[in-house]
Amino acid sequence: MRNSSAAKRNLKLKRLKNRSVLLGISGGVAAYKAADLVRRLKDNGASVTVMMTEAAQQFITPLSLQVASQNTVYTSIFQDPLTHVSLPAQADIMVIAPATANIIAKLANGIADDILSTSFIAYQGPVVIAPSMNWKMYEHPIFQANLKRLLSFGIRQVGPETGALACGEEGRGRLAEVQDIVDAVGAAVTPQDLTGQRILVTAGPTREYLDPVRFLSNRSSGKMGFSMAKAAWMRGAEVVLVSGPTALKSPPGVTVRQVDTAAQMLSAVTEETGKDLSVLIMTAAVADFRPVRQARTKIEKSRLNTLALDRTEDIIARVSSRTKRPFIIGFAAETGAHLERAKQKMQRKKMDMVVFNDVTEEGAGFETDTNKVVLVDRKGKTETGLRSKDEIADIILDRYLEIKT
Repeated sequence: MRNSSAAKRNLKLKRLKNRSVLLGISGGVAAYKAADLVRRLKDNGASVTVMMTEAAQQFITPLSLQVASQNTVYTSIFQDPLTHVSLPAQADIMVIAPATANIIAKLANGIADDILSTSFIAYQGPVVIAPSMNWKMYEHPIFQANLKRLLSFGIRQVGPETGALACGEEGRGRLAEVQDIVDAVGAAVTPQDLTGQRILVTAGPTREYLDPVRFLSNRSSGKMGFSMAKAAWMRGAEVVLVSGPTALKSPPGVTVRQVDTAAQMLSAVTEETGKDLSVLIMTAAVADFRPVRQARTKIEKSRLNTLALDRTEDIIARVSSRTKRPFIIGFAAETGAHLERAKQKMQRKKMDMVVFNDVTEEGAGFETDTNKVVLVDRKGKTETGLRSKDEIADIILDRYLEIKT
């Protein structure tokens, strides 16, 4: 039996624990969200030091951010001599959120006239920017030229989103969600060991319709699949997520294809596996049966005494039968310790790895944020113990890389 040392090593590398974040805040109305961003970064184990432009202080006070960060907040290059050099030297990553049109123009053109811009010029590590402004400003060709130039130096961008803006208009310019910014920061300090790989993840349940109102489905929430997609993206992969109906927000940086039925999921997976795919991770709980007939109108309850079912086509079996096929990771959710059944499933469907879990165990069932799994492959097995689904996703990807190399 293998231990989870690879997972522990990976978590140490990827999480924000003990990371030093240098957060720059420029003068946009979304600056008020900076206190929440500081809190979320700290919740992930990071230490945060805040720098503010003069305009930023019109929207949120340095005292608020000092309380949130439990660190000195820097507002001027004259506040403490040489902080524009010492602060960048101590940081693992620099984040600018919100990043206004003004600060982006300065950074793109090497203007250094305040604590934020001078620190940027002195910093030599990864940088994440989260633009925020009116949609007309964001779309202006001069701003777009500045943004393109800044990104050409390897700066990472997260957002902006399209939606209601502070001015009352609708358009693209809204600051990215705080969690998306945190995820982008995590990705920026994560080893990109999946760069160049194209990974397809399926997630959630499917619905097999009896009539326009009723359907057969299952309890899958999609959380495990969404964690897999996010983890692969954070490690540099190009990720496509084929998802059945869920209430989850799409992971950042991931191409999402929404489907409803098992037939639609099969079609999407078949199409994507024909595009030079490295890995297929079948997390979805695809329905095994569908009604033989689907009525066009709602069936009267008194007329429904029996239900005839057909089997749905097995997606993994279809993909594994191809001459040129990706590495296949499947999931086996059981009600009981039926590990042998999962092994047989892996062999029967010609999978390269199967992830087994007993959904009757506390914390490892449906709709939870945690899981407890056993990874089974042709070289052995790995038990994870009870962990968050984000951690489980990294353990699975670690094991995939071990097998492939």
